[in-house]
Amino acid sequence: MSRRYDSRTTIFSPEGRLYQVEYAMEAIGNAGTAIGILSKDGVVKLLKTSTSTEKIVQAQRYTLAYQEPIPVEQLVQSLCDTKQGYTQFGGLRPFGVSFLFAGWDKNFGFQLCMSDPSGNYGGWKAGAIGANNQAAQSILKQDYKDEITREEAVQLAVKVLSKTMNSTSLTSDKLELQRFFSHSGKVKYEVCSSESLSKLLVTQPATDTA
Repeated sequence: MSRRYDSRTTIFSPEGRLYQVEYAMEAIGNAGTAIGILSKDGVVKLLKTSTSTEKIVQAQRYTLAYQEPIPVEQLVQSLCDTKQGYTQFGGLRPFGVSFLFAGWDKNFGFQLCMSDPSGNYGGWKAGAIGANNQAAQSILKQDYKDEITREEAVQLAVKVLSKTMNSTSLTSDKLELQRFFSHSGKVKYEVCSSESLSKLLVTQPATDTA
């Protein structure tokens, strides 16, 4: 039945579904898990190594034009508008990507946002994308607390990945730990070195797999 309605992104099924967008969302489930956690003193992201230059270019254009950093949600909305546009026109296909955005601005401080292939986005205190994201979300919902510190957020992110990744153990060569925090009145972005991440993984308390 779905084959009658999945040839274009602009064709809705009788139930109001866009199958091309749903296929893109299903593809995300085959990607590596990424965890984002908002703490009271920053943001932590634990994920597989990835880079994106598009968001950097847009942020630089805003800074050049207005002489101040771009607000987090404005940058998120700009990128998500682009993703959403690819679901509106025949001959195009949705981007099969989800994003975890972490940032800081003077209006709302540290923020964590998550978007899906349709272009929808929202602010989160803790979120997961990729493989086994529903199981990861369940653990985050159960263990997250509003006053969580950055160090506790790292421990929680490691715990979630250790229980949801399709691997017997976590190793630093497969992961990247990013931290956003304030130090001496300035916002810092830090990628944990492989050596430091290895030590952190070793010192984490053992978690049951039940």
